[in-house]
Amino acid sequence: MTGSQLRQKYLDFFKDKGHAIIPSAPIVLNGDPTTLFTGSGMQPMMPYLLGASHPSGKRLVDSQKSFRAGDIDEVGDNRHTTFFEMLGNWSLGDYFKKDQLTWFYQFLTEELKLNKEKLFITIFEGNDKVPRDEESYQIWKNLGVSDDHIHFYGVKKNWWSRSGSPDQMPSGEPGGPDSEVFFDFGTPHDPAYGETCHPNCDCGRFMEIGNSVFMLYQKQENGSLKELSQKNVDFGGGLERILAASNNNSDVFKTDLFGPIINKLEELTRTNYDQNPKAMRIVADHLKGSVMMVSEGLEPSNKQQGYVLRRFLRRAVIKMQELNPTLINEFKDLVRTIYDIYPNYLSPDSFEKVVLVINTEINKFQKTLDRGLHEIEKTPSAEINASFAFNLFQSFGFPFEITKELALKKGVDLSDAEFGQLMTQHQNSSRTSSVGMFKGGLADHSEIVTKYHTATHLLQKALQIVLGDQVHQAGSNLTNQRLRFDFNYDKALTEEEIKKVENLVNQKIEENLPVTKETLPYKDAIAKGALAFFKEKYPEMVTVYSIGDFSSELCGGPHVTSTKQIGKIIVVKQESLGSSLRRIYLKLDENHAT
Repeated sequence: MTGSQLRQKYLDFFKDKGHAIIPSAPIVLNGDPTTLFTGSGMQPMMPYLLGASHPSGKRLVDSQKSFRAGDIDEVGDNRHTTFFEMLGNWSLGDYFKKDQLTWFYQFLTEELKLNKEKLFITIFEGNDKVPRDEESYQIWKNLGVSDDHIHFYGVKKNWWSRSGSPDQMPSGEPGGPDSEVFFDFGTPHDPAYGETCHPNCDCGRFMEIGNSVFMLYQKQENGSLKELSQKNVDFGGGLERILAASNNNSDVFKTDLFGPIINKLEELTRTNYDQNPKAMRIVADHLKGSVMMVSEGLEPSNKQQGYVLRRFLRRAVIKMQELNPTLINEFKDLVRTIYDIYPNYLSPDSFEKVVLVINTEINKFQKTLDRGLHEIEKTPSAEINASFAFNLFQSFGFPFEITKELALKKGVDLSDAEFGQLMTQHQNSSRTSSVGMFKGGLADHSEIVTKYHTATHLLQKALQIVLGDQVHQAGSNLTNQRLRFDFNYDKALTEEEIKKVENLVNQKIEENLPVTKETLPYKDAIAKGALAFFKEKYPEMVTVYSIGDFSSELCGGPHVTSTKQIGKIIVVKQESLGSSLRRIYLKLDENHAT
């Protein structure tokens, strides 16, 4: 079975169960300051899991592009990837445990024909705050799953929230018990991972292929858990992992979602995949992730998402150096052919820019790499330490992560903490600014962030009026301190242009324009002039927020009800993100706060 066939089977199965198929959100979520990338299918669904009505209804299904930068060090084994697709279905206050578990089991055993004896189930064992999930246990038993295939675990394994266990959840975060399905590949147990094997063993025999989360609770300010008025189902299953199970091969890199890239690596290196699987897996994963990031408009930089992209490309080059093939260029087209489901991002026309951005970064780094490798090779192991790594970074811009990886080959394990201290002292760390964001957390819907979110609409329209209609948003980040707005433009704004933008935004704030919400068909929204800046294919029904007659955009919220609630804003600064992207910062004028 191919990845495309599996994806379509899943979507069609749940469509037949009354679910609306919704499009994948971007890898970088607009307006979510809590995380660098979309790391799971539920992130774009957060407002609806907390009670907001979704324009497509209460039963939803999709295949969400996901990216987990925090998993970069895990890549190299047979199952971890940074970019992946998360098959997901949701019930927003509609069906619950019985339908969810029954349908997923039917999908696995009837649609995919997986051997029932290879499926193992895990369930929440309960604690002093949440009872043992006996209901899920009885459902699985009624489906014919035997007791020896059902295992109970605590909050570390069978409780799900974006932040972890209940004690780690911030106030307002939703979460709940879950029931996971594992596939048994039957490989021998490695006693290094414990005396006995079980579904959550790390020896490689079992692989999680699906997780049904029963979103029942919300963390309160006093630390307690309160039941949500709307009981939700949030299911997520990795496309790559389910595909591996359907092919009865535990190596996700041997599926067609990676196969063309692996085959090209074998051809160029004249070596077999099984001779050097780790390096080939890293190259395949990082190239795929980089292409998907660049296709959404990201460019390599020293900040946040751009830093991750730069790190991925550089690490891919390092691994390619080990494999010693000719050029890296031949791989990028393969990613486009694998993911023909995303034509808006990976069309032949837009792909020219993807190739240009990646080639530019690779060529730039190759010179740095040659100098850095020379320094590491000529330096005795006894002299390779955190200070050496810092000097290498300061002199050549050589990334610490790569120095650390190369140093290990000489028997030296560099300390992240020591290097971090040196960077902090130098006050020039581009990495520490984003540490902590990789894990995610609750999307901030506080009053001030809501003001900033509404202000992005005013800013977008003001930029178009001042600079031209071709200007469109490329991303945003909102915190309690400021608004950061990215947009396409190929030169710095003049002081006069910045002042015009600032004055126009404040003029519309002072006019106290009403902010209204409307749900209508996508084609009608576009026909009425609503702006849609992101390349994802929108669902049939969309939500449009209008600010008087000044602005109208497809958006999910949150927003103020009238512009004067925002208060006066000031432009703090602007900066370049590359040859065709600009970034502008706004903040509320504290002297004119409402």
